[in-house]
Amino acid sequence: MAQARSEDSPVRVVVGGDGFLNGQIFARLRDRACQARPQAECMELDAADCDAYTFEEAVSPTLLSETSIVCLDNLQQSGDGLGQALVDFCKRAVKDPAAFSIVVARHEGGNKGRRLLDALVRAGAAEEKVPDLKKYDAKIKFVNQEFASRRRRIEPAAAQQLVNVLGERTGELAAMCSQLCFDFDTDPVTLDLVDEYLTDNPAATGFLVADRAVEGNTAQAIVAMRSAVEQGTDPIAIIGALALKLRMMGKVSAIESGAISQAEAGASPWQLRSAKRQLRGWTSRGLGRCIEALADADERCKGAGGDPEYALERTIGLIGAKGETRQ
Repeated sequence: MAQARSEDSPVRVVVGGDGFLNGQIFARLRDRACQARPQAECMELDAADCDAYTFEEAVSPTLLSETSIVCLDNLQQSGDGLGQALVDFCKRAVKDPAAFSIVVARHEGGNKGRRLLDALVRAGAAEEKVPDLKKYDAKIKFVNQEFASRRRRIEPAAAQQLVNVLGERTGELAAMCSQLCFDFDTDPVTLDLVDEYLTDNPAATGFLVADRAVEGNTAQAIVAMRSAVEQGTDPIAIIGALALKLRMMGKVSAIESGAISQAEAGASPWQLRSAKRQLRGWTSRGLGRCIEALADADERCKGAGGDPEYALERTIGLIGAKGETRQ
């Protein structure tokens, strides 16, 4: 009997990448297997505490069903016995997929368990490699894909704002894209709508304050800061957003002066273009003053004395004035 193609293999392994995407693909493959075999029993195993006997029992026929669907998590934690049982099962199953159980395994990535992964692929398992979304542009692409999957669009600046705020938490980022599409009919979704939607999100407040301050809208920035602090947002989070904004502007300034190259800045074109627009009207001296004031506010927020909120408010005022103080 001909061996199954890898895409039809009854053994599929989801490998590495972003944790949220890894989980999504794992769940999608599990659901697809359940739809293909509605009578099969679905079982979940953890490779960290699963041995060869338990695995063989799970994939073997029972009184209720000839085949089963086995979801195996933490493949990187597999012991030698379980690993060999997996490889042996894969070699048998790929020869006649319909007669054998389906195994969907999940590996978190990295070098641990790499030899087992390679052995499974050689035995005929299908490997699903997950993107890591570490680069800024990859996160922007992810946001655009989330909207495109719903036949919607989002403005570039709005996508950037979402990534700035939620880029480190892919699950929340995906949920926000979904909610924006559900709540607003506007196409494309605009930056104003994103800002409106994120106003009540504590994670967004720091970036909203930073954007308003850099734009020179000092009053709006201070009102947003006070409101956020009253609602429980730690001033350190706001300082972090301000610092990120100023550092990016500093990198653009250094690029324009020839002190560093664009590659040495370690930032994406999206970030640099946005910072370049916001840098208009600033001087190196003004930017330096704001960075020093922000460092002072950071110390006060961490217990160096004084009123941290007052220090933060003064810093926002200085940023709104582009670092220029009255003589």
